[in-house]
Amino acid sequence: MALVDPRFVGHVHTLRLALTDPRFPAAAVRGALSVQPEARTALARAVTAAAATARISGSGGGAPTAAPARALGPAESLERETAPTGVPATVPGRAGQARPPLGSAPRPGADAGGGDAGAASSADAAAHASGEYAESRSRTRPSGTTAAPGAHSRVDDLAAALDAEGVPVHRPELGVLVAAVPADALSRAKAQDAVDAVDDERVRLRSAVKSRDGFFTTFCISPYSRYIARWCARRGLTPNQVTTASLLTALIAAACAATGTRPGFVSAGVLLIASFVLDCTDGQLARYSLQYSTLGAWLDATFDRAKEYAYYAGLALGAARADGDDVWALALGAMVLQTCRHVVDFAFNEANHDATGNTSPTAALSGRLDSVGWTVWVRRMIVLPIGERWAMIAVLTAFTTPRITFYVLLVGCALAACYTTAGRVLRSLTRRAERTDRAAHALAELADTGPLAELVAKAAPRGPSSYLAPLSAALGAAAVLAGTAAAGFGSWVPVGCAVLYAVLAGVAVAAPLKGPLDWLVPPLFRAAEYGVILILAACSEVNGALPAAFGLIAAVAYHHYDTVYRIRGGTGAPPHLLVRAIGGHEGRTVAVTAAAALLHHRNQGFTIALTALAAALALAVLTESIRFWVSSGAPAVHDETGEPA
Repeated sequence: MALVDPRFVGHVHTLRLALTDPRFPAAAVRGALSVQPEARTALARAVTAAAATARISGSGGGAPTAAPARALGPAESLERETAPTGVPATVPGRAGQARPPLGSAPRPGADAGGGDAGAASSADAAAHASGEYAESRSRTRPSGTTAAPGAHSRVDDLAAALDAEGVPVHRPELGVLVAAVPADALSRAKAQDAVDAVDDERVRLRSAVKSRDGFFTTFCISPYSRYIARWCARRGLTPNQVTTASLLTALIAAACAATGTRPGFVSAGVLLIASFVLDCTDGQLARYSLQYSTLGAWLDATFDRAKEYAYYAGLALGAARADGDDVWALALGAMVLQTCRHVVDFAFNEANHDATGNTSPTAALSGRLDSVGWTVWVRRMIVLPIGERWAMIAVLTAFTTPRITFYVLLVGCALAACYTTAGRVLRSLTRRAERTDRAAHALAELADTGPLAELVAKAAPRGPSSYLAPLSAALGAAAVLAGTAAAGFGSWVPVGCAVLYAVLAGVAVAAPLKGPLDWLVPPLFRAAEYGVILILAACSEVNGALPAAFGLIAAVAYHHYDTVYRIRGGTGAPPHLLVRAIGGHEGRTVAVTAAAALLHHRNQGFTIALTALAAALALAVLTESIRFWVSSGAPAVHDETGEPA
């Protein structure tokens, strides 16, 4: 539902920002207001109260009436709508021309492409609506205002009433964009001059790019990918379609790498870069055309992992075909290391983003370093974000061998992991932050605890302790990894170590995870579970064990990423029944070690067990995950943090 004051003067893109963002229950700029379904009841109450006040005071004619309201679909054009009541609610154009009346919905996808705001051309007809833009880098005035105060607007009164009712009203940063309700002809002329002075299409293109991104993405991809995003918008393509195209391109790249030929490796590198260009384009298209959705954010994140891990598998197959080189252990190690890095990022952010007193000398030093231009890019490159990582993989694939590619990747990711983890540990030790119950609950969900550890946690309650949780998790992880590596394949020692690990995991989660280093618990659990599978498969020397372990870890990692993005979307973790049914991290660790001990003397027995477990897990988690995301009523989200992926 949208309300626009008929005297509104401003850029068309200002109205897009105010009226078409599905992530907020209400959004407003000067003279324009929109609400999502969850806020319509509050808006109805505000309108009723305003009408009653006007009748009682008898001063209804003193202030202009806002434009009639109607429901706006996420892809409806702001320029080509007509009021359902027949009362025009015009939006002045760039030079003061009256816009066509608001109200009617054109074909899906119609929108102005940002040229002359006086008319929507056919070339502009496909820029979709929904989302949030980064603020302009050349902000000259507060959001939603012009130099003059402007006239009183009842639309602004309704926005204030929603705020008073407790409905948060999002007010987007406009930067140099204009939104005004002029009080007289002179102020209208000034507002129109301000509109004419700024090309909102240029602002729109600039804002399509993340304000914080990696060096390679910022300087080698975004300068032209934003124009690809605009091209896609004008042809009615959606971000999800571009995301799918990126996935297909990466899968073709993996297939080229699997050929094991030099032309195949070169083609794979080129296609991997093309896939990354499309990966950047989908987010820029979402920001450019204001199309945000929970499903889109999930697809973007999930497909990134699927593309990278499929490419690792393609390199492993290609190495075997080229010269019989078995690099499956390296491919599996790269996947484990990268996944654990991500869990460190997720757990640290969940533990600290809403903590109180969340400051430290380390964080202050980091802020000072960011004030020096060149250190910003160096620090972003050190962590080897997705752009730098994929560029490195593409170049190494084209000019070297898969083994060299994996060696360099493992060394680079290990150094990046040490750098980021050490910095976060220092921050956690030097800050005096109070973690919230919500943060503790999120860490407990990321821990992915199964029935074995839950039984221990119930039997061994503990009081608050600063470091018992990460210490217990670290001891358990070290015991099971060292025991498995020392005993080797076929021994019952790893089974005993896995049972000890389950006990220590239960101790770690017995109390709320609110300690300064409790965010380390989920990544320690991931390292233990994935590492045990990797060690057993590598030591087994059973044909097909490593590829089967690759599939198993991929299925488990999907479950863990799914958990992360449900939490980020505000919907909570997967159902606890599902977590218990698939055993939890400690249950799966015990099951894999037991399978290795029982089936070590049988040809292909361990491989078959790993394959069956991978298939069962994939079927369970994929079925529930797809059902949830397709039917989810979660609010629309999109990753705007700029954090390395």
